[in-house]
Amino acid sequence: MTALSARALRKSYGDLEVVSGVDLAVAPGECFGLLGPNGAGKTTTLKLCLGLIEPDSGEIELLGEPVPRKAREARARVGVVPQFDNLDPDFTVEENLVVYARYFGIAKEEIRERISALLEFAGLAGRGDSKITTLSGGMKRRLTLARALVNDPQLVFMDEPTTGLDPQARHLIWERLRRLTQEGKTLVLTTHFMEEAERLCHRLAIMDRGRIIAEGSPRALIAEHIEPQVLEVHGPGYETWMQRAKGLAPRVERVGDTVYCYGEDIEPVLKSISGELSYLHRPASLEDVFLKLTGRDLRD
Repeated sequence: MTALSARALRKSYGDLEVVSGVDLAVAPGECFGLLGPNGAGKTTTLKLCLGLIEPDSGEIELLGEPVPRKAREARARVGVVPQFDNLDPDFTVEENLVVYARYFGIAKEEIRERISALLEFAGLAGRGDSKITTLSGGMKRRLTLARALVNDPQLVFMDEPTTGLDPQARHLIWERLRRLTQEGKTLVLTTHFMEEAERLCHRLAIMDRGRIIAEGSPRALIAEHIEPQVLEVHGPGYETWMQRAKGLAPRVERVGDTVYCYGEDIEPVLKSISGELSYLHRPASLEDVFLKLTGRDLRD
């Protein structure tokens, strides 16, 4: 059984097909990531899976319910953290939770019993009476996450949950998301932070131009697509050195004024570095996979 499945999903706006035959299968209790450049079709795919827009073709099943035909029934057991916080500034922290819970038909008495645990989970204990305008960006993001949990959902969709946060706030949200998967909840998230995907996701799919171009665990994707060692080199004389490096590393790329060398054994390339060149020697990461598969050009 899957918590979410999509088969041959397609969606066009005019002549532009933004989702082109996407297949997804998310198992209960896993954290599944959907990665891709701007305009890849990630947010549209999430909206399709939630039944917020209708596909041109394809099949979707969310928590056992066909979508969009029974999207309302499925969404009763789903939480959503949107890309941008949409908290009501006229209400306090606690009132935001209470009002949102009423959309699910939860009695006021019942949600008040949950508020303490939700605020504790969000690191907002003691802030129930605070106005939204007094909260920091990290606090607002954590409150948005807590709000998505008011109906005790089985599955939580998150669209770029830590964008714009400082490292401390981001790490706190990561810890909370790991706790949710430990409790058996299913998470589906989009993110531009490759480190976030590498830390949180059991499996992920990389999407580009409306299609899934790679899928698997972060470790498996790195092993499949990228040499294990990476050397980044820049500084005066890097162009001359790069010609030498091409004979020492199996793959050498230049991006701007930085040279990237990839290989199983980077030691011979390291020994060739001299003069004023600066370098960083590191293991391959999910970001290397992402850039190799989707390119380094900017997407607006």
